Amino acid sequence: MLTKAPVEEVTSDTDNLGRTIELELQDREDLFQLVENLKRGSGLQPSLAVRLAIALRLLGPMMVEQRKHPLFIDFMPHFKTFMLQLKKTVKSKHNSEDHSGHSI
Repeated sequence: MLTKAPVEEVTSDTDNLGRTIELELQDREDLFQLVENLKRGSGLQPSLAVRLAIALRLLGPMMVEQRKHPLFIDFMPHFKTFMLQLKKTVKSKHNSEDHSGHSI
């Protein structure tokens, strides 16, 4: 899936008004579905779940691709542990909603 994401900085600094960064990222996961899953199952406030989803989709694939790079080599095991715990948390919430009769 190809996602285009313009990012605009909102600031009162008139010298930097209207600065944007536009990036394209190709990802095997649906970013919008990830956002919804994290909103439902992470226990975070919705705005924080959105930020986390975007951060993970930007950082995760790059770290996997560059896992032997000196910047990431020490962090990778911790990132992996974090991702496993996050997936477990979201899945657990998803399963409890599924068994309680609430829609998913």
